[in-house]
Amino acid sequence: MNFNMKSATSAYVWIWLPNQTQPVVAGMIEKQNNKFLFTYGKSYRAREDAISLSPFELPLKMGTFEPKGMNTIHSCLRDAAPDAWGRRVILHEYPKLMADELDYMLFSGSNRIGALDFQLSSTEYIPRTTNVSKLADLLNAAEYIDKGLPLPAEVGTALMHGTSVGGARPKCLINDKEKYYIAKFPLSSDIYDLVKAEYIAMKMASLIPLEVSKIHLKTVLGKKILLIERFDRTVTKHGVSRHLLLSGLSLLSLNELEARYASYVDLAEIIRARFAQPKENLKELYQRLIFNVLIGNTDDHARNISAFWDGKYLKLTPAYDILPQLRSGQEASQAMLIEGNQDNLSTLSNILSICEHFLITQDEAKNLINAQIAIIQDNWLKLCEEADLPKVEREKLWRRSILNPFCLYGWNN
Repeated sequence: MNFNMKSATSAYVWIWLPNQTQPVVAGMIEKQNNKFLFTYGKSYRAREDAISLSPFELPLKMGTFEPKGMNTIHSCLRDAAPDAWGRRVILHEYPKLMADELDYMLFSGSNRIGALDFQLSSTEYIPRTTNVSKLADLLNAAEYIDKGLPLPAEVGTALMHGTSVGGARPKCLINDKEKYYIAKFPLSSDIYDLVKAEYIAMKMASLIPLEVSKIHLKTVLGKKILLIERFDRTVTKHGVSRHLLLSGLSLLSLNELEARYASYVDLAEIIRARFAQPKENLKELYQRLIFNVLIGNTDDHARNISAFWDGKYLKLTPAYDILPQLRSGQEASQAMLIEGNQDNLSTLSNILSICEHFLITQDEAKNLINAQIAIIQDNWLKLCEEADLPKVEREKLWRRSILNPFCLYGWNN
């Protein structure tokens, strides 16, 4: 892509259809009056294997779709665009760029999360890829950006490779033989060890057991980097297939400004009505809510939940971005609404009050909660040692974020 060009007014959406290793054009995005409209291509609609990009926002049919309500772009398309960190890298590299959503899509790397990509051409797919630098170079590059310093050219382009991944923390997309990873980096400005804290939380979640992404800790330049195996890629003998994802915001047809209205109860209703295996997915989501409250992960916003969509069935993806949030006080609430008898307070009693929405009885819910408490208590020290988390860092989290007395208040079950 010519980065000196004016802002684009249109782009083609390419998709990797289920079990395919090469993309095809699904349709076109056009900018009109600060809104981004989408139209499926006629040839795409004629394909026997064509699927909708979202059963909620973009059903597979003729016509031009305009985002509803306050949305300027359909949430399922926004899911594939960069988030805070990716946008920060792009603007760091191109400070004169007056970027809108379409620009961020076209300036970000093609190895993005999910099964979509954005191109200026409808006939030739040209991936925006880079030669992946050493993790040490990427770690240093993240520090450069965090401090607002110019990037060395050799690592600037490599870091751009990770601009299409979501989230606000520094990260990059890498691959090693037949594995694809998201690499998360620490920063010298971190007030606690976020990388090790996330590693411990994710490992703990797997013991519950929740379905979570596989993770690894790697030491680079004396610092720990978190490697998270991607669940949206499958390596086959014919190549690499990609899996289409819909975030919680897309499932609820909300945008970022409306994210504060997203709730676990509303998402449970979607799962009951639209998912292929509702009971299993409801239990998984409820277990994740319990775990988030117990470990102090209050940043459980709707973009941190997603589902696979293959054109027929929806299924929750493995959990990701589970991180205890540092806090000094006790009272807390979740980013995604609980809507229990204590409104949005992060307490076990509040979670218990909504269990029926997840087709779980009160007794079953109590057993799930008590089991999680026991697993956390029994494995905390072992996982801290595994992650080499110093005592001072443990004290920042234990009984403050993790098993804070507030979440246990009134819990006598």
